[in-house]
Amino acid sequence: MNDADILNELIATAKTNFSQSATPADLENAKAQFLGKSGRITEFMKGMAQLSVEEKKSRGAAVNLAKQAIETALNERRQALAKAELEKQLKAEALDVTLPGCQRVQGGLHPVSLTLERIEDIFGSMGFDVAQGPEIETDWFNFTALNTPEDHPARSMHDTFYVEGGTENAPNLLRTHTSPMQIRYAVQHVKKHRALIDAGGRMPEIRVIAPGRTYRVDSDATHSPMFHQCEGLWIGENVSFKDLKYVFTYFCRTFFESNDLVLRFRPSFFPFTEPSAEIDIQFQSGPLSGQWLEVAGSGQVHPNVVRNMGLDPEKYIGFAFGMGPDRLTMLRYGVNDLRLFFDGDIRFLSQFQS
Repeated sequence: MNDADILNELIATAKTNFSQSATPADLENAKAQFLGKSGRITEFMKGMAQLSVEEKKSRGAAVNLAKQAIETALNERRQALAKAELEKQLKAEALDVTLPGCQRVQGGLHPVSLTLERIEDIFGSMGFDVAQGPEIETDWFNFTALNTPEDHPARSMHDTFYVEGGTENAPNLLRTHTSPMQIRYAVQHVKKHRALIDAGGRMPEIRVIAPGRTYRVDSDATHSPMFHQCEGLWIGENVSFKDLKYVFTYFCRTFFESNDLVLRFRPSFFPFTEPSAEIDIQFQSGPLSGQWLEVAGSGQVHPNVVRNMGLDPEKYIGFAFGMGPDRLTMLRYGVNDLRLFFDGDIRFLSQFQS
């Protein structure tokens, strides 16, 4: 059998072995039988050392052609195996393009955020600014400046989350209400107009609300360790309790969109106001018709608090109030468990999207 026949047989055998290789690993093993260091092509070329120069050229050319034919067959089989693997993968991960796509639902504001926006809009229409401040507060702004006694229960660990920082006599804490922002805002307002005040001029009135998150050690269906409050303050030379009644009555009737809403100012006590009153509302229709519901605390700002603002309580007077937007949201939407607002259940929250 001459060289050409031997090489043609090698090419045919290689093609057969390659075609029978079911995996890339099998194919590489078959390649080694023909093109490896100990492969049949290599063995065939070992006998060339005893040939003449012309015979070496002739056999070398024939071997190169055979080697190229085998490599071509090898690459074709590699591509075939890769294509088969890709088709298998595509079949396993098939996407039915006739199915409807996954719709990305449009988000919306949380119901409490909707209430806060509504509160800000209503009081904004009456000329109130909106103040923002730190949630980690100092004892002075949170308690002392608001005329809260040293032995007041609210200062204890049972009601207040104290945090690292500060000193033993002036600890830091998570604010228990947003009233500290009334003091911060008033102090800055007075500082801005100090020259006018000292000259006996008429200071622009302080009219502000302070909405935000607050924290207390409490948790049940109507209380949460984290909740929202909105405090309000109006200080001027002739601001009376009558103004408080008008402003809050207007707010409640606008917020609940009911002119039939009845308000009751019930005497109470707060360290930072004197006299003080709880504010109750009564719906004249609906499921809560006839019931009195407490919605806020209020009163004339205590003279000590006015002094802590840097003002003379003999000249400046005003009122303050504090309400819970979470409770207002519950009443507006008929929600009976405060914890639903903070569970993050999309089925509940989606009900409030327009």
